[in-house]
Amino acid sequence: MTAPVPVSDHEAEKTKILNRLRRLEGQIRGLQKMVEEEKNCVEVMSLYASARSALEATGDVILETYVAQCQARGETPADLVRLLKLAR
Repeated sequence: MTAPVPVSDHEAEKTKILNRLRRLEGQIRGLQKMVEEEKNCVEVMSLYASARSALEATGDVILETYVAQCQARGETPADLVRLLKLAR
């Protein structure tokens, strides 16, 4: 029996982001289905609001992860400013 291979912080963050994106993908598919089936407007908008909030939270995680990597790679402040503008 072999010991589990330790996962780097980078790989753990990448996995966390990908899992969030997969959940979002499911929410969007659910939203599409609700619209196709002409579900109640409140239900549709509730799922929309939930998906939008989850997308923004995921964007925050991506931004935080990138900033840490940016610093570790010694990228320029201009790169960081460009990233922050994209995140808005």
